Parts: sequence; C-alpha cells; structure tokens
Amino acid sequence: METVWSFLASVPVWLYIILAIAAIIALRDVIQKKHTIQHNFPLVGHFRYMIETIGPELRQYIVANNREELPFNRRQRSWIYASSKKENNYQGFGTDQNMQEAGYVLIKPAMLPFKVAASHSHHVKNGKDPDHYTIPSAKVIGEYHQRKRPYRPRSVVNVSAMSYGSLSARAIESLNKGSYKFGNYHNTGEGGLSPYHKYGADVVFNMGTSYFGVRDDDGNFVMEKLVKLMQDNPSVRMIELKLSQGAKPGKGGVLPASKITAEIAEIRGVPIGKDVVSPPYHSAFSDVRGMVDFIEQMAAATGLPVGIKSAVGKTDMWEELAEIMVETGKGPDFITIDGGEGGTGAAPPSFADHVSLPWVFAFSTVYKIFQQRNLNDRITFIASGKLGLPAQAVMAFAMGADVINVAREAMLSIGCIQAQSCHTNRCPTGIATNNKWLESGIDPALKSERFSNYMTTLAKEIIEITHASGYEHPCQFGMADVDISMGDNNKTITLSDNYGYLKTIVPYPGLPALLHCEHLGARAPIEKPA
Repeated sequence: METVWSFLASVPVWLYIILAIAAIIALRDVIQKKHTIQHNFPLVGHFRYMIETIGPELRQYIVANNREELPFNRRQRSWIYASSKKENNYQGFGTDQNMQEAGYVLIKPAMLPFKVAASHSHHVKNGKDPDHYTIPSAKVIGEYHQRKRPYRPRSVVNVSAMSYGSLSARAIESLNKGSYKFGNYHNTGEGGLSPYHKYGADVVFNMGTSYFGVRDDDGNFVMEKLVKLMQDNPSVRMIELKLSQGAKPGKGGVLPASKITAEIAEIRGVPIGKDVVSPPYHSAFSDVRGMVDFIEQMAAATGLPVGIKSAVGKTDMWEELAEIMVETGKGPDFITIDGGEGGTGAAPPSFADHVSLPWVFAFSTVYKIFQQRNLNDRITFIASGKLGLPAQAVMAFAMGADVINVAREAMLSIGCIQAQSCHTNRCPTGIATNNKWLESGIDPALKSERFSNYMTTLAKEIIEITHASGYEHPCQFGMADVDISMGDNNKTITLSDNYGYLKTIVPYPGLPALLHCEHLGARAPIEKPA
C-alpha cells in the first residue's frame, strides 16, 4: 500500500489537474445528448470534430493532387503566388494535365507570330518602358452614348466587386494601392465607397439594391447623394448597377447589427444597432424600361458611364433590354456578366452550386442576344468568373469579352490560402474578416506590391500568348482561335461551333492610339532613375 501512495505522491500536480479536467469532460460527454459521437465515445469523440475542422487544410496540403481541388487547384494557386512574389512560375517536364479531357482549352498559335518592332512598348527589350505590360481596352466606355466623361480602362484586367466589410480595410487598401501602381480599376462592391478605395486607383462605384452610400434612412436611392459623391471623388470613373451576382443571384444579403461599426455605418449610410436587410430587388425601378430610364438619369446627372452587372438565367428580360436599346438608342454603356461559379461573398450552397449559369454559357447567351440586334459596338462587355489565369482570359477575349474582372485571384495574390472561411469572419489571412487581430497581419505596402506583380505577370502572359497567335492586342482574338477538346473521341471543336456564333469584330486602331487616348485611365507616375 505504501508503494501505491508513494507512486501517487510522485505524480506531478499538473498531471492530476489534466486528469481531473479530462474526467469532467468525459462526464459531460456522457450526460449530454446533443452529440451522439461524444456520448458514445467520451473524450475520443472530440477528435472527430477537430479533424473535420482541419479537413480542408489536410486535403489541400497532403491529400489532393496538383489539379484536383476546387475552386482553384494547387497548380493555379502556386502560379498566382509565384507571380505575385516574382518567383519562378515556370513548369518543367511538360504539362501534367490531360489535354484530351472534355472541355480542355486549346489556344491556336500562328505559324509565324506577331512581329514586335524594337520600338514597341511590348518588346522584350523595353522593360523600362512605363507601358511595357499595359493593355488598354480597345473600346471607350460611354462613347457611343456621348457621356460627359467617357472612360477607356488602362488595363483589360481589373479588380472585381468586393466590398469593404466583406474584405478587411487593409485588404481593400492593398488592392487599391496595387491597382494604382499597375493601372487597373478597382470595383468597390456594393458596400459603398470607403476611405480604403481612395489611394489613387480608378474606381468603379458598384451600387446594389440597398444603395449603400447614396440612400436615405429608409433605404431609398437619393440622386443628390450620388451626384455629390461623384463630384467629391473624381477617381470614380464608372457606375455599375448590380442586379445580381454569380454567388447568389436573386437573393439579398443581411448585414447583422453586430458587424455595423461607426465607420461602416457612415460609409454605407445605415443606422447603428440595427440589422440591415438588402432586398433581392431594386426600389428605384420595377421593370426593364424603368431600369433603362434610371441608367440614363444617373448618367446625365453624373456624366459618367453607367452599366449593369448580372448573373444569367432566363433570357426574356435580356431580350426586352436589347429591344428597348434598339428602339430608344439608350441603355447601359457596359454589361458585366458574372458567372455562377464565381463569388467571394457568402452564399447558401443551393445558390452557389445550382442557381445561374456558369460564365461560358451565361456570356455566350447574352452576347448573342445583343449581337443579333447589332448592338455589340455600343456596349463594352465585362467578364467575371475564374478568368484571372492567362488561358481562361484569352478564351474570354476570343468569345467577345472586352474587359475582365478578377476577384478571388486578386485575393490569392495578397495572401489568401483558399481556407474557404470567408463567411465566418475568421479568415486566417486577415483578408475576408473584420477581426482586427487577424487583419493586422496584412502589410498593405508589401501586399499592394504583390498584387501589382501578379497583374503584371498576368498581362505579360496574355501579351505573349496574343503575339504567339499572330495578334498585337487580345481584342483581335476570334472564336476560331480557340478549340475545346471533346474528350475521348479524339476531336476538338472551335468556340464558334460549340457556342453557335462568331465574335463581332472590334475596331482596333493600334496600341499607340489606345495609349494616347484622352480618356485613358490613370496609374501611378513612373519614377525616373536619378
């Protein structure tokens, strides 16, 4: 007996404390009825939930292969990470993809590539040229409708709609500073124009059903507030009227009172201490003709190009919009098509997985509606939906996109690890959260540089693929320049045969004419060597 007491006395106190805590947890597990696993397997059952919690990370880094994950596989993420850090993003020993897989994109190079003159800003030897990797849009947005301030985006690839609130202040600041450095525009998302969107980049003011920043206390749109906001912020170059988004079309959001800080309340024009419910529909108009009138009123009052953003499903209202544009000569200056596979915002799985068409089907459907009525020369088509990788971007240009918006790719470039916890306010990288501790890990000076590096590399590869295909500008790509693999039957099919149309030819006056356009977007001044 003395031996037993001697042994017990030799056990450290901390071990008794641990055993006591374990006993209490085990007793609690047996008594509770909420979790069957924990009841049947006290203590051990907790490991099931722990492993389930870190399951995505285990699969991401240990289990899944390079091409297996969604929405972005490891190879795609690695290319973005390496590009943003100016590291080696090349690939050795050939492709690891199955090029016979159905739907695989195959870009056709020319026998003789486009010959770049030694004086050309895109020539490989002109790396110090301020426009070395600049690809302006071939179209001037708002020119057809004679807006007072038409706009030619300096870059054909830009930042898509992501609000301050869904993204942290430092993440928004990083993207805006990086956008200013590279020269692309930065879409505010529907959360309003925040101070973090004001570091110099061109801005697209996105306006959803709650009219954040330009509303009264009851959520109604106020034109005077919009006009003043645009006058006070000349960096805003376009207004985007959001009808729906790819992640959750036809569904409004809820901003809980707990997340409404004094700053967010001021930016969005909402009360503190009260949930804000965004309706799925607009109150400023009730039909397509009313929407066209609303667009024209905003354009007349602000002088800015005004467009719409929407996911795509039924086509009857798209047909009606096109008919009204033919009849009146009025309508949106640009149309942003959001693919159903996109979305940085939180959404019910039923919406994110099943509601609205993927980008390729959505875009081809809408493009043909306006093409059949000879309207495509009036509209700039903006594409959004996993297009921030070179091959996907080229395919979009070949299908008729004039400009591309990227969201998640931009997030990856500033450190996102695809934890898919955007909806929890616990984003481990501080990007999609308002948690100040998590957000403090973001250094805007560093992350803005990385975003600019990513955009530069993306533009570089788009330019190189364009030249390899025999063109100077991606607007020159056509539907016959890209094939899609049909799978195991050893056949490919052109985009035109697959989607049933030929892209409308975009007039292209040459790169110098685009770069010297008076409506060209801004960028940070290039520092000249001393």
